[in-house]
Amino acid sequence: MKLIDLRSDTVTKPSAGMRKAMYDAEVGDDVYKEDPTVNKLEEYAAELLGKEAALFVPTGVMGNQICLNVLTSPGDEVICERHAHIFQYESGSPARLSGLQLSLVDGNKKGIFTPDQVEPLIRPTSAYYMAQTRLIEIENTHNRAGGTINPIDNIKALSQLARKYNLYIHLDGARIWNAYVETGIKPDEYASHFDSVSCCLSKGLGAPIGSIIAGKKEFIKEAFAVRKAWGGGMRQVGVIASAGLYALKNNIERLKEDHQKAKLLAAGLSEIKNLSIDLDLVETNIVMFSPNGISIEEFQLKCKANGLLLGTGKVGEIRAVTHMDVSVDDIKVATGIIKSVLA
Repeated sequence: MKLIDLRSDTVTKPSAGMRKAMYDAEVGDDVYKEDPTVNKLEEYAAELLGKEAALFVPTGVMGNQICLNVLTSPGDEVICERHAHIFQYESGSPARLSGLQLSLVDGNKKGIFTPDQVEPLIRPTSAYYMAQTRLIEIENTHNRAGGTINPIDNIKALSQLARKYNLYIHLDGARIWNAYVETGIKPDEYASHFDSVSCCLSKGLGAPIGSIIAGKKEFIKEAFAVRKAWGGGMRQVGVIASAGLYALKNNIERLKEDHQKAKLLAAGLSEIKNLSIDLDLVETNIVMFSPNGISIEEFQLKCKANGLLLGTGKVGEIRAVTHMDVSVDDIKVATGIIKSVLA
């Protein structure tokens, strides 16, 4: 039985073209900065993001956490949305690795918070007995809200607020490429409002491993040292970096297809009884919905028994993520499976 895997866009496998790029990759020792393919990837990514420099890291979590670590000191506070990836899905790393505490903002249903919500949370610098607010973090697209896009005007306003209070601002842009293809706002325009950016190569872009962080040259120099300290120093890693370079050059624009498949899935689900879905949240490649009258666990098991793998989101929600390894026909079959399970 064929399994249709909608758990995440991280399940994609390298295409034939990507595998050839990996096979042909020129390599060297990246700890000595002598891997030519890694160097090309970092230069190309920095150009795409409009930053002075970039650094290839193994994972998105490491990318986010290095950025937080470099821009803060132990005991500092980071403001982020309540459902942000750095709070929900990164193993308590802000506290564990950098001695940070998080101040949580309740965003709207799309995971978006405004400067009016943030400003009262910024602690006065004169209050020595309080943790010092050091950084604002934004996630775009917002995973747990359903792949929703933070409007550029709101991002600009939050960036201006950060400057007003001499705070840093970080973008968790794991799926910033999805935001770009949906809005037409280029990655460098988004990134221009942030001190640091982290973005994934291993989700919708289809690379097997890797993320990029970007910022000023001095920031990346420090990030390089932190990466080494955290065990992220890699050697002949051009074999993997070549997949990321191929992804950036070939797979960004095709993300539009994933968005179309997500909207097709959402439209089909909206016609099924015993299921709740908010179509307003389906902006990119993530579809969140709730089956009624059945537990999440039982629903997932029954779907799996019929050939469909689904993930979870917030409590009581199912998450389905479209990607390059599922076809339009797969989406139609998946919709049929869900309908039969809930019948």
